[in-house]
Amino acid sequence: MRHPSRSEPRRDAEWSRVAFAFALIIFATGAAIGHTLTQDHANRLNGGGSQRHHHDDPEAALRALLDAAERGDPQAATQAADQLARGQGGPRDLAAAVGWYRRAAEHGYAPAQLSLGLLLENGEGVTQDPVQAAGWYRRAAEQGLAQAQYQLGLLYDNGLGVTQDFVEAARWYRRAAEQGNASAQFNLGGMYYDGSGVAQDYGEAAGWYRRAAEQGEAEAQNNLGVMYRKGLGVPQDFAEAASWYRRAAEQGDAWGQSNLAGVYGEGLGVTQDFAEAAAWYRRAAEQGDAEAQFNLGLMYSRGQGLARNDAEAAWWLEKAAGQGVVEAQYNLGVFYEQGRGLPQDLVAALMWVGLAATQGHQEADRLRRSLLARMSVAEVEAARDRIERWTPGGDPPRD
Repeated sequence: MRHPSRSEPRRDAEWSRVAFAFALIIFATGAAIGHTLTQDHANRLNGGGSQRHHHDDPEAALRALLDAAERGDPQAATQAADQLARGQGGPRDLAAAVGWYRRAAEHGYAPAQLSLGLLLENGEGVTQDPVQAAGWYRRAAEQGLAQAQYQLGLLYDNGLGVTQDFVEAARWYRRAAEQGNASAQFNLGGMYYDGSGVAQDYGEAAGWYRRAAEQGEAEAQNNLGVMYRKGLGVPQDFAEAASWYRRAAEQGDAWGQSNLAGVYGEGLGVTQDFAEAAAWYRRAAEQGDAEAQFNLGLMYSRGQGLARNDAEAAWWLEKAAGQGVVEAQYNLGVFYEQGRGLPQDLVAALMWVGLAATQGHQEADRLRRSLLARMSVAEVEAARDRIERWTPGGDPPRD
């Protein structure tokens, strides 16, 4: 799975999204499900679409559903499994839910096939088995269930339970996308952007991102903003880019927040406003976005949009440097070398500029050479030891 840079759209086909879809199927209300489930499945989760439910008595509802399920009703079996999976009407029992989903799935009931596939894929209530999951997704997908088509596309995209095949992934995404599944529209847009499984076509990418974005998919809104900013598949339009970044940012999307901060900092499509830029960088940085942490650190160091504060600058630079941002590593090394915002520490300075220098940062390499000429053998060895022990995302090594 490719991870594009900040200035490029993202294609998110990773397994966190699969787990998220499962959580929605088991726990969400119909109002919250949005594009992730078919309306039929959403109705089932809420007890809609059937008069069998005893709305004021979950235990009675579960008994009635189980009684109908025993008589061979696949919809009742699926609704009973939903209640068991949620712990509604009795203790939560995923193993029992699996059994009822399986009985309904074997009767050809597509929503049960989808739910069984999700449980098998995630190993919830049953031994994890992505191969079986793929089989059940396929059976539901071939009946036209959009969420199953999307899930099957994910398996092909990632090579889980099936041989990785981007052409097949794109085919299944398309079938779900054409039914209005926003997640599939988003991933299909990403495949057109990358040229994975389809001929690269920025116009098609922008078109699918737009369809997902108009349904409120925050990542698609951010990506469509990137397309407008760069003029890829659409005419370059900074105001339109800022508008889509804002829609993503207001939903809490960290990349949308960081990109919106960037256009405020540059005055692209909006009036230049460093205070707004700093505010949006902060929101993204607080979510752990490394580039936003770096940019917020720079704004503190320069006093742009907020009062200059070297201690705050160093704190945010260290956050970003710890995640591997090369410019942050170099700048943090300078702060340690100068004792700016934190106590002077030449060992820490050499560690950070050394990490940046090994990634081709020329200014960091010049400072590294200067530090080597001024430091003792023991200090240099300490810095090298820290570099060897450093891992991205971990706490900075100490002596």
